[in-house]
Parts: sequence; C-alpha cells; structure tokens
Amino acid sequence: MTFANLGLSPSILQAIAEQGYEHPSPIQSQAIPAILTGHDVMAAAQTGTGKTAGFTLPMLELLSRGERAGPNQVRALVLTPTRELAAQVGDSVATYGRHMPVRSVVVFGGVKINPQMMNLRRGADILVATPGRLLDLYNQNAVKFRHLEMLVLDEADRMLDMGFIHDIRRILSLLPARRQNLLFSATFSDDIRQLAKTIVHQPVEIDVSPRNTTARTVRQCIYPVDKNKKPALLTRLIETHNWQQVLVFTRTKHGANRLTRHLESKGILAAAIHGNKSQGARTKALANFKSNEITALVATDIAARGLDIDQLPQVVNFDLPNVPEDYVHRIGRTGRAGAQGHAISLVCADETKQLADIERLINELLPREVVDGFEPVNQVPTTTLSNKPRRPKKPKKTQPEDSVQSRAERPPQQRRPRRRPRKNGETSGRVFTQGSR
Repeated sequence: MTFANLGLSPSILQAIAEQGYEHPSPIQSQAIPAILTGHDVMAAAQTGTGKTAGFTLPMLELLSRGERAGPNQVRALVLTPTRELAAQVGDSVATYGRHMPVRSVVVFGGVKINPQMMNLRRGADILVATPGRLLDLYNQNAVKFRHLEMLVLDEADRMLDMGFIHDIRRILSLLPARRQNLLFSATFSDDIRQLAKTIVHQPVEIDVSPRNTTARTVRQCIYPVDKNKKPALLTRLIETHNWQQVLVFTRTKHGANRLTRHLESKGILAAAIHGNKSQGARTKALANFKSNEITALVATDIAARGLDIDQLPQVVNFDLPNVPEDYVHRIGRTGRAGAQGHAISLVCADETKQLADIERLINELLPREVVDGFEPVNQVPTTTLSNKPRRPKKPKKTQPEDSVQSRAERPPQQRRPRRRPRKNGETSGRVFTQGSR
C-alpha cells in the first residue's frame, strides 16, 4: 500500500514525497481512512511509528475542503501535554501542508502571550496548543471555538497522567458538541481508556501493537552500579564507546542540572532540558543536540514526549522512573521508524522495586552487564516477573536424635511435677484476696 491509496489529495502526496516517504506505517494505514470518513478515533501505537502524521495528514485533507477560519476562530484544535510536542506537531502540520491554503498556529506557555494573540487575530485552521496557555488565550478573548470541527488529544494518556484532566474538561465544555474527536497515544491504561471513551463517540479503536511493549529495534540492558558511582560510569560509557549523541533521563530537575555540570567538568559537552528551563533555553538545547553541537542532552520525564530526533542511537536511564510506563516512553526516543537503538539503565540497589515494576510491565527480564571497576557493593537483587516477592525458605529446625529424652530419662531436678486431675467440686486450692488480681 502507498499513500496514494489512502484518498489524500495531490498537494499532500507531493509534500509526503518530498519528505521521502512512499508507504504508510501500520498506524497511518488504519487511522487515515477512518478519520477521512468522519469517525471518532482512539489510536494506540508505540512512539516512533508515525502517529503524528497519522492525524495531521487526514486533518489537512478534511480542512482543505472547507472555508477558511475567520478572525480568532479555530477549525481544528490539537492539544498536547508539552511545549516540545506542540512544536513537533506544528512542524508536521507546516511540512505536510506547505502546498495547501491552510493556516496553522502553535501556542504554549513559557513565552510571551501577546505575539500569540496577534497571530490568532487572523484565525487558525489548525491550532496546536498546551492546555494552560489555551485557557489563558480564551480568557482574554483571543480564541473562539464556534466553528470548531475537530479536536485532537495527542499523547492523551500522558496529558491525563500529568494532571491536565481539569483543564481538559474545562476546554471540552467550551467546544461545540458536534465535532470529530481523535485520541492518539503511545499507551492507554484501563482507567484512561475508560475516561477517553467519555470524550469520543462510537470510536474506531486502533491498536497496532500490544500495550506497554517496547520496540523490537531497541536493545535494552541494565548496568548494576552503586548510586554514587553512576556519574563516573556514564562518563566511562560515553568515552569508551565514543558516543556522539546520547539522551540521558534523570528523575528530578536538580539531578539533571547536577549531572550536566559533572559531564561538562569531564570535558563532555552537555545541556539540561526540564520544566524549570525557559522555553528559549529548551529550544536552544534541543537544536544544539540535533546538530551534534553537544553530546549529551539530560532531560526529565516531562521532556520525554515531543523529542523527535532522527536516528538517535543511545538512551540512558540515569535514574529509573517511578512510573513504569515512563520507561516505555523514554526508550521510545531511540529505535524509531525501524532504526536500531540502544537503551541502557544504570540501576542501584535502591531502585529494585522500580526495576521489577518495569520488567513486569513489559513482560521481560532485562539482561544485566557489570562494568569492570564499577562492581556494586550493594547488589541489585534478582527480579522476577511474578508479583509475589521471593522469600527464602526457612530451614527446618531439627534436633539430634540423642537430644530427645523422655521424662523418665531426665534428672529429677529437670522433671516437671505431674498435675493430679481435679475431682468434681474441688477447687484449685488458691485463695485470692481483694486487690490481689
């Protein structure tokens, strides 16, 4: 099957061909026809499988057939959880809509709101937004939804996990009841799937891969190491293997900053990207990483979504995530679009529970490798795919045969006196006085 078989217009097919694509991915081949026929869609697929183009291509096709958006009006709204993902979706819309008379605008927090308000005065056929900034713009009458035709929730599971549910419900209350709804995500937990079904109506459900699985193109392993030796081990791996580009995930913002300073002190060019960084700093760090001006990009989980880096060879979990699903999203940054990738996790004894949760989620025990000179003093216990903790068997208490003596064989001083059975009506002979109990 080619893109020409999916019912897309020549101008879109031209843009696709200019990007060098001929055949749609599985998620694209299933989602695009369903969207073009006007159905609501719930689609789950691994990261790097073409989800973004799976909804931007048919969205552009449908919008090109109608009238342009009026001042401050929006015809299609795409909600994303992070600034980086909003920018990525905006780039996809611009790339595939370059030969079409469709106007798109991208808005998110962390930058001045006035230029975004100015851009919306002309209206937007497609508005890509983060929930918080969208509500800010609505409250200032900069955006209107009277003519909205389509709503897209990208990375819907992450959006709800990050606490955007109240913002999303507020936004839903502002939108016309009659609209097409699309939910795209890497994974859907059972709770999130139930919640999503309250948003979409009789959706076409698409699941091109088992939930919570990792791409086969990603080779995974863990390095057991003591916590205080992790920075030195990461430095050794970068230098020994001559890595030119590695994405490193930490659990906290302060940890990302601390690790970045350590790498730079060892002569490794690095930059941190997390929620406390300004949008300008985040954009610059990502651009420098993509252009190979820096070797290591150190990120927190909030930046895991939306980092679309071609041919990224290495991902390192400096800290294991507390939420096991985040492991799938993290390592999904490598091994994209069929390319080979390598995901390494530096695991200390304190992270045994997180490791076990991850392995049970992906239903796979990760192979372990110990680096010479970094053998952990505190061993990482063996994990299993069972939910039951492994308990060592207690040895049975045995007595030597010659230690078991009958009463008759014991010395008189070790024998306990026998109790005489009481007769009917006989008391114990003990006398209790008031206050003796």
